[in-house]
Amino acid sequence: MASAHNNTISLGTDSLGKLLARYSIPAIIAMTSSSLYHIIDSIFIGHGVGGAAISGMAVTLPIMNIASAFGAMVGVGAAARISIRLGEGNKRAAEDTLGNAVLLNIVLGVSIMLVFLLFLDPILIFFSGGEASAETLDYARRFMRILMFGNIITHLYLGLNEQLRASGYPRKAMFIMLLSIGLCTILNPLFIFGFGWGIEGSAIATVIAQSISLMVQIHHYTSKGSFLRFHRRSLRFKRNIVTAILSIGMAPFLLNLCASFVTRFMNTALLKYGGTGAMDVVSALTFDGNVGDVYVGAYGIMNRVILFFIMVANGFNQGMQPIIGYNYGAKQYGRVIKVLKYAIICASCVTTLAFLIGVFLPNQVAAAFVDSSHSAADMAMVDVVAQGLSIAVLLFPLVGFQIVAGGFFQYIGRAPLAMFLSTTRQLLFLLPLLLTLAPRYGALGAWAAMPIADAASVVVAATLITLQIRKLRRMEHNLHFSR
Repeated sequence: MASAHNNTISLGTDSLGKLLARYSIPAIIAMTSSSLYHIIDSIFIGHGVGGAAISGMAVTLPIMNIASAFGAMVGVGAAARISIRLGEGNKRAAEDTLGNAVLLNIVLGVSIMLVFLLFLDPILIFFSGGEASAETLDYARRFMRILMFGNIITHLYLGLNEQLRASGYPRKAMFIMLLSIGLCTILNPLFIFGFGWGIEGSAIATVIAQSISLMVQIHHYTSKGSFLRFHRRSLRFKRNIVTAILSIGMAPFLLNLCASFVTRFMNTALLKYGGTGAMDVVSALTFDGNVGDVYVGAYGIMNRVILFFIMVANGFNQGMQPIIGYNYGAKQYGRVIKVLKYAIICASCVTTLAFLIGVFLPNQVAAAFVDSSHSAADMAMVDVVAQGLSIAVLLFPLVGFQIVAGGFFQYIGRAPLAMFLSTTRQLLFLLPLLLTLAPRYGALGAWAAMPIADAASVVVAATLITLQIRKLRRMEHNLHFSR
């Protein structure tokens, strides 16, 4: 217990560079491994099942984003609240927040599972815009049925890992996530190739791995050596705690929800207009097959690659969360500003690397996912990925700043601003651009919408961050003067 207590106290005293490294590196390792697993999973499915299965998984992306939206709302909201409470020296309130987060995850996990299982077919048709082929929808259906049965496990596992990091256990949070990823990496090829379970094998591997990791987390929170523990008194809903969790967590909720609907419209636009633009690399007039499915599968691959770098940048975002939350609660505003700057620099370096790879090595990235010798559709998919990726990352050197700025407002409890930033890129910029450019320019218009939206949202984020930093400096000055 003493060790964990010292970990939280050090958030307000240790070197900020060392603290950011201490909390970010485990998060980066865990999140990078998670993204790598999703990439490897796609490669297994692409080579073991085929390009059509990747297209099916791409159709499920907006549905999984909705499920993730509710999990992120509770996980991030509770973690931010726990950090602030620990900064205030209120351990009991932090434990009450932990207990309420568990209850919320159980209720939401079961509710989402029931709704999605009962209405899976109409949901899949809606999110594919009614344009996907029967084969693509079949793969999506088979994949989602299994994942939804394990939805409550996913919610609890991801949520408790956020709280582990916030309560002073970043390395343990990393090891638990690596355990889940390692098990998935072993079970995936076994189930897909060894047992011949196809796309269902991938989903089963995920549920089993997360179940085992959840058991480890439960053991931690029931152990006497843990700084924060489960208590019966904490496992009761308290209105003020639930409200605080949901208000802070509303920003990541809206971010994931918006991403879900944007992905839906992106899939629909690609299914309908992919291959119709004059500069599209695959033409619907010359391709013998469903060209829309090829573009949707390519977008799914692009998402996996882009998400890898976003997750690494998010590792710095997550690493600064307990530091900012604790110091903001302790009214050490100078430290808050300094760690924010460190995180922005580090995240921007990561997204700049994504830009370099996407622009200069797009063909090599595309070829890693699909064996172009399988079929004409798989060969076409490689060409589409190469074109789309090189365009989508054009403004990525600025995206690292955008990611950190969005997280910053969550961590200091500025829920309205965090929610606004979470919706600007997706709803205010990307969606209108997508609906305007895709019908006119085909897939090229869909790809171009992404960097244009990035540029506009960075301008908004920079304005808000500048104003907030000025406010923090005034608060620091007034606090120093009053002493």
